[in-house]
Amino acid sequence: MSTTRDAALRYAADHRSHYRGKLTELLAIPSISTAAEHDADVQRAAEWLSAELSRLGADNVEILETEGKPIVWGELAASAAQAPTVLIYGHYDVQPVDPVELWHSDPFVATERDGSLFARGASDMKGQLMATLAALEAVGNGGQYPVNVRFLLEGEEEIGSPSLESSIKRYADRFRADVCLNPDTGMIAPDSPTITYGLRGLAYFEVRLRGPAHDLHSGIFGGAVENPAHVLCDLLAGLHDEEGRVTLPGFYDRVRPLAQDERDELARLPLSDTDFLQQTGVPALYGEAGYTTAERIGVRPTLEINGMISGFTGQGAKTVLPATATAKISTRLVPDQDPAEVRDMLLEYVRTYAPETVTYEVEVMALAPALITERDNPGTRAMARALETVWGKAPLFKREGGSVPVSTYLQRALGIPSVLTGFGLPDDNLHAPDEKLDLATWYRGIDALIHFLHNAADGGLR
Repeated sequence: MSTTRDAALRYAADHRSHYRGKLTELLAIPSISTAAEHDADVQRAAEWLSAELSRLGADNVEILETEGKPIVWGELAASAAQAPTVLIYGHYDVQPVDPVELWHSDPFVATERDGSLFARGASDMKGQLMATLAALEAVGNGGQYPVNVRFLLEGEEEIGSPSLESSIKRYADRFRADVCLNPDTGMIAPDSPTITYGLRGLAYFEVRLRGPAHDLHSGIFGGAVENPAHVLCDLLAGLHDEEGRVTLPGFYDRVRPLAQDERDELARLPLSDTDFLQQTGVPALYGEAGYTTAERIGVRPTLEINGMISGFTGQGAKTVLPATATAKISTRLVPDQDPAEVRDMLLEYVRTYAPETVTYEVEVMALAPALITERDNPGTRAMARALETVWGKAPLFKREGGSVPVSTYLQRALGIPSVLTGFGLPDDNLHAPDEKLDLATWYRGIDALIHFLHNAADGGLR
């Protein structure tokens, strides 16, 4: 092991409290991208990261203007003239904290309990982003970097990255690199380092129905006026059949068949139905017939109802026939499904089955493609060696159910492959109350990223 690599690892071990303090600062900023009232906080998070990149010695740090939330960019120059370039991706926006009453501590005051740090964004993904910056600080402590580093830190990932693809094309010269390091995925278990080679895409909608001009007395008008809430429930219930399959015509036409060797690989993952029952608290699992739980969450498409609003929802009784009913619907898509085609399928479904007793509108809130990467590219090999060095075992390879559009956009626009990893755990409560980050795993992740940066320089990425 090189002297510079050893020095970086020692620096990281000696500065854990410093790293945690920096993470706590970033977690304190409520950068909720889905809520307009937090736009100033999103901007503040971008400015905090801009200052942090400058502190690390990055040149030409900029907060890039986009059609939506800003992108933080900068670059660190390697000491060697022919060193490869790594583009580091991260997002600094977070999910809303609702229902806030279910949190056991302030969502924006990082609080340690039982070896974990609790806060919104602790795992997804401010913790992962700060692990990367911590590794860079350790590697660059001697004033030299083994690779060139560029940054693409966005503030819209939690709302589907709507302006990211156009921004990558607009600022293409700033983002060119040999590989993108994307730490926005996670591990299967604390003792199971993981590389993700596939991500599902996303198509997200809000369906709004209107019946009467205003809420009506249900005793006077019920039976003569159709209830929009009833219509919405009928529409939503019709989106799945008794086998758990999505009923939109053509929904599965482009889905790649799952090859036996990939099914065998997924079967080797240390994921059991018992684990899912424990993590979720449900009495029984559910899903598309003919597939295992690991296959359902990683390689099969889904459609979920994310929220419904209609009528009176307060305490007590109020006998109204509601004027409106709204549902938020998301689909998780797999290669080679086209999000725009799925949009058209849902529009046609509503057009066909919404009765003339209501009017409707469908808002398209996000469209993002799925991703499949090569499991044997130079960046992935460099990361696999890094994870094995720290954990003492070869990493597992998996496909993940979540959506991270940037990797597809970078591949399409600039030909940049991505290596996807991360150090969050399945029970980190992503998007839910009491989101957390396991600190011991996080510190090991910092060490792994130090090794990755040196492996990328030693083995080359081109």
